[in-house]
Amino acid sequence: MSNLIGNHYRVMVFGQSHAPSIGAVIEGLPAGFRPDWDAVRAFMARRAPGGRLATSRREADLPEILSGLNERGETCGAPLAMRIVNGDTKSQDYAKLRDVPRPGHADYPAYVKFGGANDIRGGGQFSGRLTAPLCFAGALAMQLLAREGIRVRAHIARIENAADAPLDPVNPDLDAISDGDLAVIDLQAAEAMRRAILEAKADCDSVGGEVECFATGVPAGLGDPMFDGVENRLARALFGIPAVRGVAFGAGFDACGMRGSAHNDAYRMRDGRVVTETNRHAGILGGITTGMPVHVRVAFKPTSSIAREQHSVSLSAGEDAVLAVRGRHDPCIVPRAVPVVEAVTAITLYDLILERSASPWN
Repeated sequence: MSNLIGNHYRVMVFGQSHAPSIGAVIEGLPAGFRPDWDAVRAFMARRAPGGRLATSRREADLPEILSGLNERGETCGAPLAMRIVNGDTKSQDYAKLRDVPRPGHADYPAYVKFGGANDIRGGGQFSGRLTAPLCFAGALAMQLLAREGIRVRAHIARIENAADAPLDPVNPDLDAISDGDLAVIDLQAAEAMRRAILEAKADCDSVGGEVECFATGVPAGLGDPMFDGVENRLARALFGIPAVRGVAFGAGFDACGMRGSAHNDAYRMRDGRVVTETNRHAGILGGITTGMPVHVRVAFKPTSSIAREQHSVSLSAGEDAVLAVRGRHDPCIVPRAVPVVEAVTAITLYDLILERSASPWN
């Protein structure tokens, strides 16, 4: 199913941007787990809109638990179902898009695939709105990963041409990342990013960027060759986030210009365990984790819904048309995408942890 990720920690997302609600059904939570709901709400608030850098749509994003807990508030072994009520919708802003599709958006291919029955309001099931329940599932996964000594954190590596300071791939200092509206290490870089977003917004345009994510404390031996490796699983899940255009691990495409002697990460013994001096392999070799930090970079395209006039077509008239998108849209989705990347990474890693427990090789 296309709305389902995970084999053991299984998350199915449902809903559309302007439907009465969106939500998720989660299987694989251990019985007797008492979630920290304050931490869940705080994590989800990082994705919520607000401020000059995001859409003016206002949603509380308060999760309502429908099933999966006992009378003591613990997981009981049943699937945990949750929903988030959609409130601040303005569906009339999207009426024209049923006939004149947005360039860069899924409006046209969805129209073809679903015979015109696709929900155009707010982008329907293709909207970034559906990342809210993903963040809920990811927040729970992070709490369970913490029990295993695993931590997941991301920052904005770049927005347009404004780049953040890099983290050390061998020993990333995740506490150096700001908790502000822009998750960065270098606060001067944050100001440059803010200017880039506001300038694009003033120009009725949008900008894209890149999110860099690390997972520390990941044990060696997770994953399977050849089509079920850790990179395969992470890439599949991360590409499910709307607007993702690329996923790279470690040195990524820069490895194409290296020699083997420069790209190989030398092994060493440190405190009785095998480590590597560098981490261009992103903590994964042969689809299996090595015990080094997992390191992934995710590229996001500029928001496709922009107020500037663009060429499109009228599907009813069968002729060229001009479209200027109205309504409320993010001039840059990257700031709000940071917790989504963390959530999807956490979901995938916790699924792999559960898989290790069920594996005959362990």
